[in-house]
This record gives sequence, C-alpha cells and structure tokens, in this order.
Amino acid sequence: MMSIDTAKGVLGDATVAELEAGLRGSVVRPGDPDYESARAVWNAAHDKHPALVVRCAGTADVVRAVEFARSQDLLVAVRGGAHSIAGFSTCDDGIVIDLSSMKGAVVDPVRRRVVAQAGMTWGDLDHETQAFGLAVTGGLISTTGISGFTLGGGVGWLLRRHGLASDNLTAAEVVTADGRVVRADAHEHPELFWALRGGGGNFGVVTSLEYRLHPVGPQVLGGLIVYPLEQARQVVTGWRELIADAPDDLTTVVNLTTAPPLPFLPEEVHGTRVAVVLGMYAGDLAAGELAVAPLRTLGTPIADLMGPVPYTGMQSLVDPLWTAGAHNYFTSAFIEPSDAALDAVLRRHLTTPTPFSEVHLHQLGGAFARVPAQATAFSQRDASVLCNVVARSPDAADFGAHVGWARDTREEIARHGRGTMYVNFTGDAAEDKVRASYPGPVHDRLVGVKDAYDPTNLFRLNQNIRPSGTV
Repeated sequence: MMSIDTAKGVLGDATVAELEAGLRGSVVRPGDPDYESARAVWNAAHDKHPALVVRCAGTADVVRAVEFARSQDLLVAVRGGAHSIAGFSTCDDGIVIDLSSMKGAVVDPVRRRVVAQAGMTWGDLDHETQAFGLAVTGGLISTTGISGFTLGGGVGWLLRRHGLASDNLTAAEVVTADGRVVRADAHEHPELFWALRGGGGNFGVVTSLEYRLHPVGPQVLGGLIVYPLEQARQVVTGWRELIADAPDDLTTVVNLTTAPPLPFLPEEVHGTRVAVVLGMYAGDLAAGELAVAPLRTLGTPIADLMGPVPYTGMQSLVDPLWTAGAHNYFTSAFIEPSDAALDAVLRRHLTTPTPFSEVHLHQLGGAFARVPAQATAFSQRDASVLCNVVARSPDAADFGAHVGWARDTREEIARHGRGTMYVNFTGDAAEDKVRASYPGPVHDRLVGVKDAYDPTNLFRLNQNIRPSGTV
C-alpha cells in the first residue's frame, strides 16, 4: 500500500487501514487491481479519479464512510446506479460512497409496500415487486439506480397513473452529515421527508427507500410506433391533440431521433431521422388497445411494435440503446406544446450532431399534476410536457460541440415555458440550473432543510442547495 494524495492533503496507509477495518464492505484505492472498474460510471463524459471508493455492505458502512470523509475533509460523491448525467456519482481526489452492493428488498404485498436498499436498480426492484404483480413508477432504463432517480422526482411509464417515483416514497432511511441515522416520513423529520421528494442528494446519504406499490401487469399494453421524418409535424401536432384528454392509464413519449439499425426497421430507414411514439397503458389490455389506437393513425407507420408486453419488458425496452460507456449530456425544459414550441423542437431535431442525439417530449398530467405543488420539493406540476434534449456520442471527439448544441436547443425550446427544468435532466451543476429546478419559495425552504441537516455542505456534489452563510 501507499499513501494517497487528495485535494486536501495526504491519506496515510494507517488512516485508510483503520477505515477499512471498521467496514463490512471494502475500500478500493488507486493502484488496486479493481480500481479502474470501481471508478467507472455509466456516463463516460466524467472520467474521474477518486482517492478512495468505499464499497458499502450496509448502513453501518455508510455511517463509517461519512464520518471518515468529514474527519479528513474529503469531497464526497454518493453512488447508487452510477447513472448521474452531471457526474455526481464520482469525483477527483475525494471519496466515493458506493452503495451498489446494497440490493436487499422486502415486499409486503398485503400493505403494498416495499423497502428497498439504495443500491438497487429499477431492473432489480421491478424483479422483486413484479413477483407479486406490483410496481412503482420507475426509470425508462432499467439499469438506472432507484435512489438518485427518486430523490430528483422520477419520471416513468406509471407517471400519469400513479405519479412520480418520489410521490410514492413513504419513508427513507438517511445518514446525515453528522453521522446520525434517521427515518424520514410524514411524522418523523417531516421537513426532511418533504425535501427528499425532489430535492436530490443534498441532505444526506439515503440508504433505503420505502415505496407505495400498485397493481401493475404482469402484462401491459406498450411499445413503440415509428414514423418517417416527413410526417414528423403531423405526428407531433396529432400527439398534442391526443394527450389533451388521454386516460390516466396511458403515458406517452415522442422521441425525435435517428433510426438505429434494428431488424424490425427496413434497411433503407437505418440512419435516417424519424419520429418515434412510445407509450404504455397501465390498465386493462382491451381498454389499452382502444387507448393506443389513435397513436397508430398519426401518420403512416414505418413500424408498429405496440402490443401486449411484460411490464418488465417495457421497463427495459430501450436498454440496448443506452448501454454504459458513451458520453452523455441531458438538459430539459417544462413547456406547453404550442405551434411555436413544436416548430422549435422540429427545427432543432434537424440539427442533431450525432445519430445518438435526440429530443424527447414526455407527456405529463394525470396523477402527476394532481399532487399539490407545495406537497413535495418537486413543485413543477402545471406544465403538460417535459422536453428532454440529449447529446450522446460513443466517444469524446467533438463532445464539447455536441453539448453546445444541446444547451442552445434547450434555450430555444425553453422560451415556450417558464424557464423551469427537471433536476434529473440537468447535464452539469450550476446555480442557474438549481434556480430553474427549484423556483422561488421552494428553494428558500430547501435552504432551511439544508441548514438543519448539512450546514457545512458536506453533500455538495448535486444540484446544490447551499446552506445559509456559505459561498
């Protein structure tokens, strides 16, 4: 072993050995055989070299890691599924508190609750809950971690029927900056519980999450319909009309993208720009067929893959297109889909810099909109559409220019809303992103919670709510 240089100084062998001796998990250091795999994250745009990766086996290990980080004045990154677009799952010279080994779950099918450890992915959790025909709103990519996704809100296929993932959070176990383990729910630490539902990782390390579950599946009506570029305008305008009075069981997304070389698409379509309508109906299959039928008549489809599918299949439908190792940048805006807004979306789609870069239009409303704005830290309930702009490239070549495209696209599209954005779809950390994600009084209330639970800003790798008196 050797001493480790950090941004704050040097960690000696004995200091690190003492940390490891107090763990049930393990510590990975630079130079260890598994260091490269331990430091890797899903988004290759963030190539960081932490001083230590602490692979936690349980809550006690998290407490030990937090206390160590505080005592050594180390920058802290908290990692669950490692999908953070903005790179919050890793850091240079600091400590990564890695929860990915913490994958336990206990399902109570009678109360329709699950308590899940924070290292689970949505694929993990869906596997456990679908054994009982139950589910909670999860990510559109099954390898996404449950914790960061939920703490930022959580947009998924059950959003209109059952709300955000965070709307279904009933309690959380949290390790605070001073090493305490607290339970936050409607009765214990209620302000912390309010903040955790949308306020991100600002307030501590969440080690387990309790969710309200709902009967879903095992079969749902879902899939995708692909339309050619020349029909994109009629597709998006027709979609806008349909979502105005769609049933809550139906959640849809329009993806303006480039057709990948998939076997269900004609070869002559591969590499051309297309409009893809994706959707899932969460209720009765026969009713679902009626609900999705209008989606099939928005134009003349190139391919129609809408039909009965296992819920877990719908949850992992796009996984092959979103594997680890690419460079990713997301940015977003809540908008109203006016003619001018859709013009801007279609115009920017024609300028995508790579075949993997996309513009998504997520249908909102339903149960999502019925949650009172003040009930959770996720307060932006009045928009009907969330626009997500994705710059994605298999390597680093010209990625800075691709990011510039995404930012410019977002700025143009955001003019058709109130300038607000979704905290989980912000590609980098900046004060303007925080203010756009937490407007007005919500931000002030979050500062109060930060002052109470993390007054020194130990947990600052996030869309940061700075405590009072810090710069």
